[in-house]
Amino acid sequence: MNTLNTLLNDEAGFIVSAELVLVATITVLGMIVGLSEVALNVNNELEDVGSAFANINQSYKVQCSSGHKGWTNGSSNWDQAEFCDGQDDVR
Repeated sequence: MNTLNTLLNDEAGFIVSAELVLVATITVLGMIVGLSEVALNVNNELEDVGSAFANINQSYKVQCSSGHKGWTNGSSNWDQAEFCDGQDDVR
């Protein structure tokens, strides 16, 4: 009976548990805020990469070439803006 009363009156473990729950709660909340900021910044950087690829000019022009024994016609290709090619189009 004495051991049972000792276990019922012992609150040292409760204090440690309450402190751990408080610290764990604050840590989890901080991690949620931090990870949401990381996700936002990763999305912004990936949008910048996509915009950089969209701004690459793929136009070219090859002039007519001729030599001693042959010649070739020139060719060209002009890159035109496509849907969602502008900066800040992807959100």
